[in-house]
Amino acid sequence: MKKIIGITLGDPAGIGPEISLKAFAKAELYERCKPLLVGDRSVVDYYLAKHPELNLKVNVVTSPKEGLYQHGTIDLIDLGIVDISAFKFGQVSEVGGDAAFQYVKKVIELALAKEIDATVTNPLNKEAMNAAGHHYAGHTEIYADLTGTDKYTMMLADGNLRVVHVSTHVSLREACDRATKERVLDVIRIADKACKNLGIKNPRIAVAGLNPHCGENGLFGREEIEQIDPAVEAAKAEGINVEGSLPADTLFSKANGGMYDIVVAMYHDQGHIPLKLLGFVYDQEKGAWKAVQGVNITLGLPIIRASVDHGTAFDQAGNWTASEVSLENAIDYAIRLAENS
Repeated sequence: MKKIIGITLGDPAGIGPEISLKAFAKAELYERCKPLLVGDRSVVDYYLAKHPELNLKVNVVTSPKEGLYQHGTIDLIDLGIVDISAFKFGQVSEVGGDAAFQYVKKVIELALAKEIDATVTNPLNKEAMNAAGHHYAGHTEIYADLTGTDKYTMMLADGNLRVVHVSTHVSLREACDRATKERVLDVIRIADKACKNLGIKNPRIAVAGLNPHCGENGLFGREEIEQIDPAVEAAKAEGINVEGSLPADTLFSKANGGMYDIVVAMYHDQGHIPLKLLGFVYDQEKGAWKAVQGVNITLGLPIIRASVDHGTAFDQAGNWTASEVSLENAIDYAIRLAENS
């Protein structure tokens, strides 16, 4: 049976509504799953009125079981937060931040109640969300809090390259302190389980070093000797197929070439930069992004969460130029995880 995928609209002032409608307009989406949008009908109707060529209608439902899940119809849970007559697109606002948070909260509740099989999130704006009184660093922390999860991590994926992180939204100084044996071992275990949930029977895991050249046997730091390498050895003792620590300056090229199924990165930018170098392509002549690809997945949760790996792009909102590829990739990952979990 096709899986029900709950998709948030994202901050309504950004490109989330646009890429959602573009994705829902494709028949292929309905061949793979039962997509359910969670957002505001006022925002959806605003864009549908501007783009009648989509030929989409809205079916408002109060629960996933009421959905029609037929191409040409958007099944929508309408939270009724946005007053479209007073709403401003392309700007940070408390209303937009609150709406984005409430959409996420709703899909989490539906997933925990097992009314949907997986969740997919469109981008929210952290400034807007915090201005609305929801004090989280991002989606990952919302999911961890609302599901009561202590051990979790972010995974980014694009093509052959998958990366999980020991730490994310903290200072670089704090990131170094968080690279402990216990945390690295937890992330290795989570990475192994995630790959198996994607259908990879014997995942090949690589663990990056924290310091240049993995510390050169202590010359540039001892984190590898005292924390990271012992975690790798402990994981091997559990039967996990893992190598490390390995120099980060060459590791990601090897993983992208197929040598490894997933990389454990020590901090936010160590993992994000190689992923976005591959997935984000800027066209200098046109002054616009030629491609914005990649998927963000939160691992270790009791529910499935995949997301686009880009922001709200307020500067593009309403221009109808945003690409839906990252959203489609996130939905594909959510389906795969739901089918194998």
